[in-house]
Amino acid sequence: MSLSSRLLAVLGRWLGAPAWHIGFSGGLDSTVLLHLLVGLREKHDLPPLSAIHVHHGLQPAADHWPEHCREVCCKLDIAFKPVWVAVAPQASLEAAARTARYAAFANALQAGELLLTAQHRDDQAETLLFRLLRGTGVKGLAGMPGERMLGQGRLVRPLLSTSRQELELYARSKRLHWIEDPSNENLEFSRNYLRQRIIPALLARWPQTQVSLARTASHMAEAQELLGELARIDLQTVKASSRFEWLRLPSLNFAALLGLSPVRQRNLLRYWLADFTLLPETGHWDGWDSLRDAASDAMPRWRLASGELVRANDFLWFLPKNWFDSLELRAQPWVHSQQALDLPGNGRIWLQQGRPGKVLEIRYRQGGEVISIPGRGRRDLKRLLNEAGIPSFVRYRLPLLYADNVLVAVANLPHCSMNGYSIGWVPPGLR
Repeated sequence: MSLSSRLLAVLGRWLGAPAWHIGFSGGLDSTVLLHLLVGLREKHDLPPLSAIHVHHGLQPAADHWPEHCREVCCKLDIAFKPVWVAVAPQASLEAAARTARYAAFANALQAGELLLTAQHRDDQAETLLFRLLRGTGVKGLAGMPGERMLGQGRLVRPLLSTSRQELELYARSKRLHWIEDPSNENLEFSRNYLRQRIIPALLARWPQTQVSLARTASHMAEAQELLGELARIDLQTVKASSRFEWLRLPSLNFAALLGLSPVRQRNLLRYWLADFTLLPETGHWDGWDSLRDAASDAMPRWRLASGELVRANDFLWFLPKNWFDSLELRAQPWVHSQQALDLPGNGRIWLQQGRPGKVLEIRYRQGGEVISIPGRGRRDLKRLLNEAGIPSFVRYRLPLLYADNVLVAVANLPHCSMNGYSIGWVPPGLR
């Protein structure tokens, strides 16, 4: 089957997409992909095509690439969009450039649109070997997925079953011109070192190295899919509702989670946490063991990239970073109580019940607060919060309503109110 036919077979399910964008670096791989798509457009009714070139500004030679790409697109009658990005300094320049590039691609996609990139089978083998040497898990060893969500659209890699040799033969047969990136010769970059030193040595001994590695990535992708299915089954058991749904924070039933084996606990947590934060490296999972095995009154926490896991009231909670921002603890007047009030760094409140003509303020706990409860007399607020089972990490954030300097209501706790006052509160959620 020809390259064009194989490409169409992969992309056929997305012929109804609003648009196809090609990630066009100007190199061999993306030049071939662009040329193949133009050929398909002559014979088939494809969505509108365009090319996106991301300029990282990392080397002087790259300053001429946008113009080369523009000329290629002009000759092929393809809409062209160059994007300049700033690469944040990191330990890995390769990783930083990749992050900036895909962020630019994501911003360019509208709902339902595709981004097509030209990674091929040799790239997949290289990725697997690179991740294997880093000690990655099953998900990492699955390599690059053939497709995934990206921004409002979808990233598709239609050439993952094609070798670089096939692409080069096609390019030379069509007399295509492409950019040779001089940074590809820099052996300081790990992938370049693998590509130029390690993989050729492996090929000399095992000629099917790249085919075998790509096949292994496919097996790992299947294994990861099975692990995902198991995690979803376990999540139905462990993800129980709490009395505090108004917190809008992800939580799991801690006791149910302990009923799983340790490996299933970690598998479930990887699946569940992936929506909220970058996952820790394998060696950092000791933090989960410490949190799980700590005494219940120790208030254990496990710090992650974008927040923390916290145990409280038989639940495991994920608290995003914004939950640890400092709060403005001074009293905040509430002059227009008929309108909702935004609390700096602490969500929004509104008056559910109350009497007009009072001077209202929002305050936070300082300690020693008391409130008069109808039928129960004056009660210590700390004891009332204990009775209600309010998690400790929430208590310092709870808005307290004062009317004429008297505590009359605690947010979202109608039993902690007097004189008919009550307030609703939507705390800050995930960003």
